[in-house]
Amino acid sequence: MAVTNVLRIFVTGSKGFIGKNLVLRLSELPDFKVVEFNRGDSEASLPSLLSGADAIIHLAGENRPRNVEDFVLVNANLTQAICDAIKASGKHVPLILASSTQSEQENPYGQSKRAAEDIVKALTRETGSPVVIYRLPGVFGKWCKPNYNSVVATFCHNIANDLPVQINDAAARIRLVYVDDVVDEFIASLSKMQQGVRMGVVEPEYSITLGELADQIQAFANCRTTLMSERVGAGLIRALYSTYISYLPPTKFAYDLPQYGDERGVFVEMLKTPDCGQFSFFTVCPGVTRGSHYHHSKTEKFLVIRGIARMRFRQMVTGETYAVMLSGDKPQVVDSIPGWVHDITNVGDSEAVVMLWANEVFDRQRPDCIPCDV
Repeated sequence: MAVTNVLRIFVTGSKGFIGKNLVLRLSELPDFKVVEFNRGDSEASLPSLLSGADAIIHLAGENRPRNVEDFVLVNANLTQAICDAIKASGKHVPLILASSTQSEQENPYGQSKRAAEDIVKALTRETGSPVVIYRLPGVFGKWCKPNYNSVVATFCHNIANDLPVQINDAAARIRLVYVDDVVDEFIASLSKMQQGVRMGVVEPEYSITLGELADQIQAFANCRTTLMSERVGAGLIRALYSTYISYLPPTKFAYDLPQYGDERGVFVEMLKTPDCGQFSFFTVCPGVTRGSHYHHSKTEKFLVIRGIARMRFRQMVTGETYAVMLSGDKPQVVDSIPGWVHDITNVGDSEAVVMLWANEVFDRQRPDCIPCDV
């Protein structure tokens, strides 16, 4: 059996927002072992901790200190202590620095982050250690602290907990990157570190106004009552939705759905989409027939997940008929076909449960559902 060389990754700020996401991801990979350094740990331990490190990801930083001087103590001085420990080790230890787009600004925070960049640049000039600097815009994702320095975290937390959000300038535009993309980029960088300094880039980067951001997150909350899902499968909306969901308290993990029932069984709508139809399920009592209608354009997919049912069809013009038996023991999807009247009958001894997808959301004004017997 081949022996895998495990890389020891020294991570500062591992208990912070990005750090928690990074450490968890690294723990899932067999080729990495994490050595953590956090607020309260002594800088005197740096030489011993770094002596066996194969790479450093320096995330620790001060964003909102009580004293302005703490910007320098953490953002600049800690970076200097790390670089001094690398120089003392005599090794060319690769270093990834999480900086900020604020380093371009002449405020205390930006100045301290720019100072940290200058310190690691000096390190590579003196030792040849590979360095990658990431000037990160606003990072968002699960586990980010609300009411701190992330408007996404604050909006998600407040809306998930039925609290108001405050917007001073709805048109103000912000730049964002998603924490999973940040982590992916950092891990990818570990395998391509080269001598010298490189300015790293996290992609994709998103742009959105504060008003658009608040509206989008509120739309996520609304879908539990409207059942209308946002387009959460890709890009910024996917990342924002995942972030919003992560702020739900456990008491809100579950939510009720409306249920419509009669002597035939029950019908429950689960999820609607803007352009890909809706998902539902219904039950059929033994001996009962449901359906008995046809559509001009609407199509559906039926999946019996429990019980035994017979589905019948008749072509409205030619009179051609067809029938198929369905069972929860054999997963099989049956399509309803435009122009064919269809019904479904429970021919078993117990309740049948049927999943249903329709290609369009039901419109009571234009239901496209014409009653007719097979």
